[in-house]
Amino acid sequence: MATYVVLANFTEQGVRHAKDSPKRADAFKEMAKKHGATVKDLYWTQGRYDITAIVEAPDDITVTALSLSVGTLGNVRTETMRAFSAADMKTILAKMA
Repeated sequence: MATYVVLANFTEQGVRHAKDSPKRADAFKEMAKKHGATVKDLYWTQGRYDITAIVEAPDDITVTALSLSVGTLGNVRTETMRAFSAADMKTILAKMA
């Protein structure tokens, strides 16, 4: 499974219903399961992003479908980054010419 960092910002709709955010987080976790992904951690954050989630998914297509699906609900906009572990990075570096 690949690891992804999903950064999210509330939309105007999401901020208006901020009190529902914990319920929406649970729904996101369930949605991830249906897509074949797992939400390992989810945090509400200060600064540039309102929410940061660590997601494991089998591939980029799965996590992209998940991000688009959550986006269609209208509460958040997401930015997703592939994350590499130290072991992954050692493999990557070994392939350098």
